[in-house]
Amino acid sequence: MKHKLISVAKKADIPKEYRNTPIGALLEYQNLDRSFDTYAQAKLLIGMCMDNRKHLHMPENFAFIIRSGGANLRSSEFKVSYAIGVGGVRHIALIGHNHCGMVNLISRKEEFINGLVKGAGWRKDAAEEHFLNLALMHEIGNEIDFILSETTRLRKRYPKIKVAPLFYKVEDNRLYCIA
Repeated sequence: MKHKLISVAKKADIPKEYRNTPIGALLEYQNLDRSFDTYAQAKLLIGMCMDNRKHLHMPENFAFIIRSGGANLRSSEFKVSYAIGVGGVRHIALIGHNHCGMVNLISRKEEFINGLVKGAGWRKDAAEEHFLNLALMHEIGNEIDFILSETTRLRKRYPKIKVAPLFYKVEDNRLYCIA
């Protein structure tokens, strides 16, 4: 399924539901070079991929960040609950990105296994078993479809929390809203 990415090139491009919220501020910091405000505590939880090609431009203390392959927060739900229950955040930005390594994991099976054997000293059979036992749990399929499904799951789990599905393009280092 094709989904529309909404470019944020000016403040008016931010969807109304995110304006004047920490999600809107994140879009302004990243895409519009908004001057940094000072924060004493986090206003936002960001769930994003562990990929090293992504860097967010935002002030200190603005957000809790959970990095997990594919921005998959299923195994980090206690941390999400902590940010909400103890940290007091009421907004989540879930950020997927293009060219994600968690897409089509099966195509990287041999690379994964050989990397563990050569780089970590694993036995080949143990590395293969590790891959086969866990790859399906971490496979996300299409990046945008996964972010939308994870957004839906989080909205149901935390009905009072505003969850925004966002997309990071590696080529331009910008955030896009997913319509």
